[in-house]
Amino acid sequence: MTLFEQIRRDQDRSPPTGLRYLSRWLRHRLPTGLYARSLLIIILPMLILQTVVAFVFMERHWQLVTERLSAAVTRDISAVIALIEAYPSPQDYGQLVQIAKERLNLTIAMEPGSELPPARPRPFFSILDQILSDQIQNQIRRPFWIDTVGDSSLVEIRIVLDQGILQIFARRNEAYASNTHIFLVWMVGTSLVLIIISILFLRGQIRPILALANAAESFGKGQRPPDDFSPRGADEVRRAGLAFILMRERIERQMEQRTAMLSGVSHDLRTILTRFKLQLALAGDDPELDNLNQDVDDMQTMLEGYLDFAKGEAEEDVGRIRLGDLFEKLETDFALHRKTLTYTIDGDEEIAVRPNAFARLVSNLASNARRYATTLNIEARHTAKWLVVIFDDNGPGIAPASREDVFKPFFRLDEARNLDASGTGLGLAIARDIARSHGGNVTLEDSPLGGLRAVIRIPV
Repeated sequence: MTLFEQIRRDQDRSPPTGLRYLSRWLRHRLPTGLYARSLLIIILPMLILQTVVAFVFMERHWQLVTERLSAAVTRDISAVIALIEAYPSPQDYGQLVQIAKERLNLTIAMEPGSELPPARPRPFFSILDQILSDQIQNQIRRPFWIDTVGDSSLVEIRIVLDQGILQIFARRNEAYASNTHIFLVWMVGTSLVLIIISILFLRGQIRPILALANAAESFGKGQRPPDDFSPRGADEVRRAGLAFILMRERIERQMEQRTAMLSGVSHDLRTILTRFKLQLALAGDDPELDNLNQDVDDMQTMLEGYLDFAKGEAEEDVGRIRLGDLFEKLETDFALHRKTLTYTIDGDEEIAVRPNAFARLVSNLASNARRYATTLNIEARHTAKWLVVIFDDNGPGIAPASREDVFKPFFRLDEARNLDASGTGLGLAIARDIARSHGGNVTLEDSPLGGLRAVIRIPV
């Protein structure tokens, strides 16, 4: 588990109170990526601003203008009704129709009867219907019927008079602020253009950060970073990318120097050991020299083990390996030693690792269990992000206080549980070194079989 995951787990375990509960709720529901969060930072304030502006505009400007226009049309209708009641003779009616049409832009007609049509259903957006009805009710105070439904440019109004039913056709744009939608169209259109520009700009700024993260993640897993990686983007991102490149070069240079130094030391020591072996061989088969021959062999084995530990096989390229083939070899090895090994694989058997290093990692843990246990069960779980391999044996186990110490080079327990076949005390140290070079780790726990559980966890 990484330090970041441990911090998040500790935060999630803390008791939720007030603001912390809200913060946790938002953290689990909001996107975690920098690109998505940057878009939210840009889009949310813009949406809130537009919502407030649209609400204020609708509530103040649009409704106020519509009220004034509807009030003016209602006053014209009220004036026409007053003229009809003042001059009820049929000779004057034609002149009133002409005045209403030419002066007030209203088309009127008088129909006999007093029955109004049934009320029409109001539209979903009924600001004109509501305001015009209120104005007629307040100013004229007579039974009326209006029709504002549809896309017609006219509004039909019918009012009950003593002479019959007055039918009026008024222009919709004279009773209703019909062109105010242009403001909303311009506001939304401009916002969309700004959002598109922001998205394009953010993509250009996020790509260098993602490239830097991928390069750092690849290097942390022991893989070769992309050859085309170069610092790009803003000055701060360029500085971070340049710092990563310099850090990577320093680490690689130190590894090369260490490998070169160890190669020289190995050559010199092997020359001396070869000279010892030659002198011992020329001395003949003397039983008194057997212990000396054994010491030379032990020195040779310890030298090879130390060099393997120091190198860490970091120079190996990433390849693919099948878990099933690797576990079958271990199963055969256990069978030759008359011991039992079982394994299960959950997920894809093929994994992308450094094959030789990973094989040695698994072999070290399996060999450690083989020497001190009779049964070993291996469970491998391969998901989209992690590979987890669990080793459970029925051996004597390791005390919890010593489980971190056994990963130290040359550390020995009384039971020598962490010794490899060479007896150098580097088996578990090499295993953890290989796991960490892949970006993961090896931990020890209690096994349900009564012995030791070793868990390999590496990202894939």
